Parts: sequence; C-alpha cells; structure tokens
Amino acid sequence: MKLIAYHDIKNNEEICTYIQKSDVVLGLMGYTEHAFNHVDKVARTAADILLELGFSEREAELARIAGFMHDIGNIVNRDRHAQSGAIIAFNILTRLRMEPAEIALVVAAIGNHDEGNGSPVNSISAALTLADKSDVRRSRVRNQDFATFDIHDRVNYAVEESRLSVCREEKLVSLLLSIDTKISSKMEYFEIFLHRMMMCRKAAIFLGATFELFMNKTKLL
Repeated sequence: MKLIAYHDIKNNEEICTYIQKSDVVLGLMGYTEHAFNHVDKVARTAADILLELGFSEREAELARIAGFMHDIGNIVNRDRHAQSGAIIAFNILTRLRMEPAEIALVVAAIGNHDEGNGSPVNSISAALTLADKSDVRRSRVRNQDFATFDIHDRVNYAVEESRLSVCREEKLVSLLLSIDTKISSKMEYFEIFLHRMMMCRKAAIFLGATFELFMNKTKLL
C-alpha cells in the first residue's frame, strides 16, 4: 500500500481528463462551472476547514483529495453523480494502491456530498460538504446572455462575494455572502439553496461546530 498525496491526484492524467470531460457534459446541460477552478477551490477549502478546527494534517490531505475528485461522476450522468463518482474514485485509488482505510473515507465523502441524498459520515465528508456548497459565485455562471438567465443563473450571478470563515475558538463556520438584490432576491437564494444550507448545518455539527449564514451582513441562519 502507498501513502497517496494530493499532488499525486492533482497531477494524474486520468483523473484530470475525467474532470475536464465531466465539465463539458455539465456545460451542455446548462449547469454552472464544475471544472478545475471549482474542484481546486473545494479541495483547498475543505482542507482549511479541518486544519482550522484542529483536525490532523492527514485528514486535511484526504479532504483535498476528496475535494478534487468529488464531481468526477458527472462524466456518467448528473443524476446520482455522487455515487457513480465514488465508484470511479474507488477504482482509481485502488489501482494507485492507496490504503484501504483511507479509500473508504474518501469514497464515503464523495458518495455523500450531494444534497439530494448525502449525509456527513466522517470528517472528510463534512468538510467536503461545507466547501462544495459554499462555492457560490458569479464566475461559475456560463450563460452570458442575461436576458435568458433562469433562476439558478440569476442566483449565482447575483453573488458578488462569497467567503467561508472558520473560528476555532468559537467553533463557528460562517458563510458570508454579498448579493446584488437587484439581480436576485434573498428569497430566491433560499428557494434554490435551502437544502444545501441545511446540509451545511449538519456538516458543521458533525465537526463539532455551528454553521451560520450571513447575507449582506444580515444573519439568516
């Protein structure tokens, strides 16, 4: 067995190809960007969450790995992409001779990151959920024709700034959003993202923390 590092995953041609091709599929379906900008950010954020809350460097490294690979299942289909992605990741990591106990953590995290049917089942899973669901930003919107925006486009485009803050002393994980309410209302944000925010709340609790949501400096959760 081998101790797999994040750079082994990030520089793996097979993994990078699947991520790039998955994003092409999602683009054709009208979804926001899910390529390297997204997975890089999720990987870094997930690791930072765990380190800030006092978890080990190895757990943070596994969170980076899970974050980078979490959307790989979209190459199969958007529906149940978390589960198909977990199976793809299992096969790749097994071939790379990763420790089975660590494969189990990463695969469980990937398989549980979608708000449709996921739950925080380990620290890597909880950190991945928080990192993934907090990546809401204008630059992920592909559609350049504002007149044809649907509600998903409007809500994402309206987010001028998104920042996840972690306070170890107070055990707080705070998502701070700045939204242009001329583009999308706060109510529309909740209409689209309520289930995601509830999942973030559960993930923070799993890590021994409390999740807060601030929108335009107003606390909503």
